[in-house]
Amino acid sequence: MTTPTARPLPQKTIGVLGGMSNQATAEYYRLLNEGLNARFGGWDNGEIVIVSVNFGNIEHFVRQNEWDAAQRYLSGKVDALERAGADVILCVSNTMHRVVEPIMAERTTPFIHIADPTGAAMRAAGLSRVALLGTMATMLSEDLRRRYEERFGVEIMVPSDADKATVDRIIFDELVRRDLRPESKAQYLEIIDRMAADGAQGVILGCTEIFLLVDQADRPDVPMFNTTALHTDAAVAFALGE
Repeated sequence: MTTPTARPLPQKTIGVLGGMSNQATAEYYRLLNEGLNARFGGWDNGEIVIVSVNFGNIEHFVRQNEWDAAQRYLSGKVDALERAGADVILCVSNTMHRVVEPIMAERTTPFIHIADPTGAAMRAAGLSRVALLGTMATMLSEDLRRRYEERFGVEIMVPSDADKATVDRIIFDELVRRDLRPESKAQYLEIIDRMAADGAQGVILGCTEIFLLVDQADRPDVPMFNTTALHTDAAVAFALGE
């Protein structure tokens, strides 16, 4: 905890590319402010800029594999974040890193890739083979697989085709609406159990809404890596210059 000596308190502005979904965006806002308040104490929290997109557009682009259109759409939203003074940018969606990563590669504003704090946490835990749950596009992403393997030495496993379809359906039909169903939680835990039996040493909750449904307490013996919490923790550390 720090004790500010001057007001206004100097701090970096965190830019959040949100709306993918609005539920994940709300959790990012909560976690960023809680993380900064835990460091600052008192009444202090974050200086945050959010540009929230229409999830209907994102759902269409993902379902129709219109990735070029998605990149053009989100590039304009990143422009808005930069104009608003963001010192660092986060994208709240694992899936949309497919287009946001190349957008940010052409810019100078720092960008925290969601896979990096997750990969660092898995490496620190000494894990080498981890299951990935997320949207269909995330689970099939070769870019994410390579990033985890090449940068962090973690082999990525994905569920069977039938289980991938179940995970994806629950995300799009339920979790993005914060529709949290006990039967869906049971299905996710069954999938996690199957992957652990197949050799997964842990599980990446690779959609930023999954932790709303399942978390570490549900399977204490299977390490779970909550990409939402790890991503926001990394942003807090960046904002504080840690």
